[in-house]
Amino acid sequence: MPEPQTLGATQSENLKAGVWLIADMSLNIWAISIVKTLGGGYPSWQIVFLRALVGLLLLLPWVWRERQAFAKIKHWGLQILRIALSTVTLTASFFAVARLPLALFMTMNFTRPLVLIAMAAFVLGEKVPLVRWAAGAVGLIGILIALSPDNVPWSWGLLAVTITVFSGTAAIIVTRKLKGTPAVVMMAFYTAGLALLTALPASQTWVFIAPNHLPFLLAVGVFSQCAQFCFLQAHWKGDAGFLGPLGYSSLIISGTVGFLVFNEVPTLNTIIGATIIVLATTLLSFQSKH
Repeated sequence: MPEPQTLGATQSENLKAGVWLIADMSLNIWAISIVKTLGGGYPSWQIVFLRALVGLLLLLPWVWRERQAFAKIKHWGLQILRIALSTVTLTASFFAVARLPLALFMTMNFTRPLVLIAMAAFVLGEKVPLVRWAAGAVGLIGILIALSPDNVPWSWGLLAVTITVFSGTAAIIVTRKLKGTPAVVMMAFYTAGLALLTALPASQTWVFIAPNHLPFLLAVGVFSQCAQFCFLQAHWKGDAGFLGPLGYSSLIISGTVGFLVFNEVPTLNTIIGATIIVLATTLLSFQSKH
């Protein structure tokens, strides 16, 4: 596995990284599309557990090859906290995507950089520049427009996607504190932790899987694990400044899939809210370079 780059990437490397990132986004969209289609009929714990088992099987050859990386594992408390937060995030996201329009679900997930501002200030005690607070305020306007009662009626999916945003952002903070941990260790702990923490609730709420559904539910694990690999490849090979704006294309991809596959037409409020949120996160990205 290559190590993350510290110097600026070349144009060719950025283009290759862009291909990896598009692959990551596409694989994730396929995975959540399956969850959206079938997730309403199965407990979220069960789908996460299956995803984790498949991921572990895919990781085993890499774990065995890099087994020496597990000899000196540090920060066990942070590792466990990251696993717990990630389990909550993935379970809540699977629950939410089965109950919300795909474009809205993806829009809400783009608010994580904005939530990170508040967490950095109130949880980590960091001094946040005024321009970042301004970006957060702009993003909040976008959220209020996207989630206005006349646009989205109340559902448990809204609560679940809110939990996804906050727990996912907290997981990002913990992950940053684990910087330097080998990628194979991070991925193996993440996947094994998902399996362990969801095994009991999944067994208690298990729903018989229809034979014609099983290949698709197992594919969620394949797509998700491969997407994680593509994500790492993209960020190892390319510059964050190049990949950041490209990441917004997932809104276009999800909107297209929602329209073509689920007959979902994004509302004007969702489009306006998503545009404002993208502008706010772009402002954050631009300000962080100065």
